[in-house]
Amino acid sequence: MYENILKRIQEFDSIIIHRHSRPDGDAMGSQIGLREAIKTTFPEKTVLAPGDTSDRYSFCGDVDLVPDHLYPEALVFVLDTSEEYMISDRRYAQGKYIIKIDHHLTKGEFGNEQLVNTEFESCAGLVADIIFQTGMKLNSQGAKALFAGIVTDSGRFRYDSVTARTFETVAKLLKYDFPISEVYNNLYIEELKTVRLRAKFTLNFQLTPGNVAYMKNTARDIKDYESDLPTISRGMVNTMSGIKGIDIWVNFTEDETAKTVIAEIRSSKYNINEVAVKYGGGGHQLASGATLKSFAEADAMLADLDAMARTNQK
Repeated sequence: MYENILKRIQEFDSIIIHRHSRPDGDAMGSQIGLREAIKTTFPEKTVLAPGDTSDRYSFCGDVDLVPDHLYPEALVFVLDTSEEYMISDRRYAQGKYIIKIDHHLTKGEFGNEQLVNTEFESCAGLVADIIFQTGMKLNSQGAKALFAGIVTDSGRFRYDSVTARTFETVAKLLKYDFPISEVYNNLYIEELKTVRLRAKFTLNFQLTPGNVAYMKNTARDIKDYESDLPTISRGMVNTMSGIKGIDIWVNFTEDETAKTVIAEIRSSKYNINEVAVKYGGGGHQLASGATLKSFAEADAMLADLDAMARTNQK
């Protein structure tokens, strides 16, 4: 499959690389890393990476503005995205040939080809493996972006998905000239207001009878916190992690624009992906998410998570 991907890259003059909206470090890292690898290996090709932006991960590299006329004759990659509705920029479907590369549990196939390998800790790790195994070139910007993707989706190398291959890949990336401190400073050094916000969440999250930790954040709460949806939703979910006796935690945040509730679910030991899939979401066994219709549906999901916790406590 790796060689077939390289062959497709060689066939096309225009290549456009997509990923999911509201990007995390893995989405941005794998997207920018693949773009830089193709540009470095094939400098004569037009290689672009569109999508919405994230200030936190902007150090990985800038996104591109892509003119409409390129799509009909372009090879399109979609990275780190398990379902079509999550893809940032719907124009991806206009591509002449579409390849999906992902490491999440598959919920639905799309594109002309799919390379999905859930044994990788991150999509960035999978992309890096493709680059190194096919002999493609890379530059320091791409190596830094891929490293950032691996770091974020591996939980700084703490998750069970980390293997010897993870460190072998990182060792290859570190041969390129980029400072590790720049990655970690951008990812983990926080502003004082963020630290204080996390303290508020730590003091105010609640517990179900089965010891599932949870938070519910309304659109009004987001405004009162003087924050934004990604920061409150994904950024605050792990405020409840690493606490003895709490094995499942979930953060529900209202998306006022979409009229939905974003659920970010995490666990230290249980397959909470089963619950996420029940509500139309997905992800990994220990880290999943879903988009819910209302807080009433959030309560139903919370009840299922509580039942899972109680069952496993027996």
